[in-house]
Formats: sequence, C-alpha cells, structure tokens
Amino acid sequence: MSKSEKGAPKADIGIIGGSGLYDMDGLAGIREVRIRTPFGEPSDALMVGTLDGVRVAFLSRHGRGHRLAPTDINYRANIYALKTLGVRRVISVSAVGSMKEALKPGHVVLPDQFIDHTKRRTGTFFENGIVAHVAFADPVCGTLSETLHKAAQGVGATVHQGGTYLCIEGPQFSSRGESFLYRQWGVDVIGMTNMPEAKLAREAELCYATMALVTDYDCWHGSEESVTVEMILATLHKNVAQARRILRAAVPAAAGAQACPCATALQYAIVTAPERIPAAMRKRLQPLIGKYLGAEPKSK
Repeated sequence: MSKSEKGAPKADIGIIGGSGLYDMDGLAGIREVRIRTPFGEPSDALMVGTLDGVRVAFLSRHGRGHRLAPTDINYRANIYALKTLGVRRVISVSAVGSMKEALKPGHVVLPDQFIDHTKRRTGTFFENGIVAHVAFADPVCGTLSETLHKAAQGVGATVHQGGTYLCIEGPQFSSRGESFLYRQWGVDVIGMTNMPEAKLAREAELCYATMALVTDYDCWHGSEESVTVEMILATLHKNVAQARRILRAAVPAAAGAQACPCATALQYAIVTAPERIPAAMRKRLQPLIGKYLGAEPKSK
C-alpha cells in the first residue's frame, strides 16, 4: 500500500506537467499531498484541488525547479501515486522536437503511437513472481485524445491529431546522424519522457494521452540552428500559456467521458496463476490487481 496522509484527497483527472509546466493555474482548494509508494517517491508532491468543478491531481514530472533528468524520473512511483488517489485519466504535457516540416515550433501534436528507444528504465509494475502482458497496440486513449483535440481547436491552437512519438534516453539531444535516421523511420516528434510512462499508465488501467508541445526541429533541419536549451525554453514559454488554456477546456470534458477499454486493460493480462503470486507482490500491487484477484490473502 502507498503511504500518504490519512484522508488524502481524491482526484479524477491527473495532469503530468513536463518542461516549463510546473504548476496548474486555476486549481482551487489546493492540498499538497506527499505519497511514498512501494516503488519510492514520485517526482514531487501532488497538488490536488478542484478545476472548474473537477477534482484534479497535478504532478510536475521533473519536480519543481526541474531537478530530475528524464532517466532519473521515477515513472512507476508517479503513475502508482496517481492511481492511489483515484485518478482515472492522465493527460501528459511534454516538450518535443519536430521531425517533420509541417509540425512547426509552437504547434501542438497529439501522438497516437510511440517508439520506445530508451535504454535504462524499468517499464513495468509486474516482476518478481507475477507476469502480465497488457495490449499496447493502441497506446493512447482515443477518447481522451479526441477531447484534447477539440479543446485545442476551441482555444485556437494549431493542433495535429495523430503521429508517432519517438522516446530517446537523453539527456543529450540527438546527433545529426541519429536525427536523419529517425526521419527515415517516419516518426513525427521526438522526446525523452513518455516512455515508460504510457506503458505504466496502461498497466494501471488509466486512460492516457499526450499533448506534445513542439519547441524545435531537432537538428535535421538544414535551415535552422541546431537545437539548444535556450531555443527550446524561448518557444516553450510561449507554448505553456496555450497549454494551460487547452487543459482548462479539456478537463471538464474528460471528466464527463464514458468509460473505455483502458479501464479493463488487466482483465485478461495477468498470466501467473493466482495461487503462485507471492504475497508480497499481491500486497504491493493491490491498487492495480485487487479487483481481479480479490483482497490480500490472510496469513495463517
């Protein structure tokens, strides 16, 4: 079980803020909740409050002050903490580089596919005696992504629905050779943080969608300067205000959406015989698997 303050407030929508988005405007009645999970501590305290009548939990992916590199983010603790607060839908906000001419800095992309090119991250909750294979052919919740699309259109953003997000390990940006190779793969945007975040959200039966904010053209674009932190931050600051408007419009609609298959992703995914699952893992994963395996067995 996770450890947090007694009577920790519940939330329906989780927002994971990426580079530049370290808090959420408009949250009322904010309570700062610190949760220690079986996988360690999340990136930061979760800010739980009400946004236009909807209970929202906001988490800064890199921590306030941008303390955590992509590899050092505790993705499992972040998703687990949101799950224990009752979150059902997660909106991920991420800064990305564009791999296509038409996806210009300042645009918003709503990817529907991912390529995981990371090397040093644990990408599952299921280990040490329990195995689960969730379906991941369609890694993004289509309902939640469509909600973001309509919200982005409603606030006048230039938004592109669909596309492939390539997640690299970082923290370095791509070499020019890598950038040219990724272009041949046909990917649309490149980032460092949505894997294994999206995989873990699926294992936790959470709807997950990414709002990718284009900041640069990586280093493949011959007429543009090679990507620098200064370039990214300059564009990102302009994007953040737009992202806040989209979130403000999307949250009420997302909260009212009907349940989708994301909520039953584990129904047939756990392949380990129940009687063979170690008691310690049953206890550790109770928020995820409890509805399928029942309460933790009592010790004799």
